[in-house]
Amino acid sequence: MRIDKWLWQARFFKSRSRAKQACQSSKIRVNGVIITKNHYSVMAGDILTFALNDNIKVIKISRIGVRRGPSLEAQTLYQDISPANQLEKFDDHLNIKIGEREAGSGRPTKRQRRDIDELMARGY
Repeated sequence: MRIDKWLWQARFFKSRSRAKQACQSSKIRVNGVIITKNHYSVMAGDILTFALNDNIKVIKISRIGVRRGPSLEAQTLYQDISPANQLEKFDDHLNIKIGEREAGSGRPTKRQRRDIDELMARGY
């Protein structure tokens, strides 16, 4: 099966065209070989390596799918053998993960908004 079609069926990419772009941009390896064409054929037992959402995914193809089914069905197509201890990105100054907020730093509550509006009306 074509690699772009398999990646789409396994639900690593939302559309087949995005899977095609990833293949053509040399961002995917099959058994250690960089893939530049989206029509590269894969089979059960191949190991894919690619970046997805700032993580390195290492996937072993268990079987070739027949259709793009639900996610539970898609998860049976592969085994995730990615390294478990991938480095998390932290902001050194705040000691929090990048992309997460510190507790209590969200939007103001209704009471806080009323207090702000009252201060603004007084001219502060």
